Amino acid sequence: MTSKPTLAALLAITSGALAPIAPITRADESPAVQSPDPTRILDRNAAQRLHANKGLTLQWIDWGKARGSAYVRTDGRVWKLRGAQAEAGGPGRLLLDGTITEIGADYFTFVGRIRISDIPDVGRVCDKDKTWHFAITQKRSYYRLREFEWCDGLTDYIDVHF
Repeated sequence: MTSKPTLAALLAITSGALAPIAPITRADESPAVQSPDPTRILDRNAAQRLHANKGLTLQWIDWGKARGSAYVRTDGRVWKLRGAQAEAGGPGRLLLDGTITEIGADYFTFVGRIRISDIPDVGRVCDKDKTWHFAITQKRSYYRLREFEWCDGLTDYIDVHF
């Protein structure tokens, strides 16, 4: 059994990059394929808070009952975020998958895909791959997606809790 690296090891900065750990890859990627730029960590406490997040929510899915999961992983340079939430007993789904490019004291920037399907109405699909901005506002205990009406005019609140 291999031991999991500590958060301190993940946050140890050497030569302007995070200390290396075992790489993570998706099935469709070669281990040699990496983003050319490491994730910019401007606030170590915020990076720790995001790494130890307590899941994600989309307000249309099981409001206040159950959170989806959000995983932050790093290969030592690049931080990745992957998360999902599914409607209990229904078709509604939320998916996030991409790279965290910057972590500041009260925000993070994410480049990747967000997909919402079959919620709040069956047949609704919002699917976009772009740069997204999440921020903490009004002393809340979550990061909220700042692009509210990015799909079809409905306001989608996507939150990553800590």
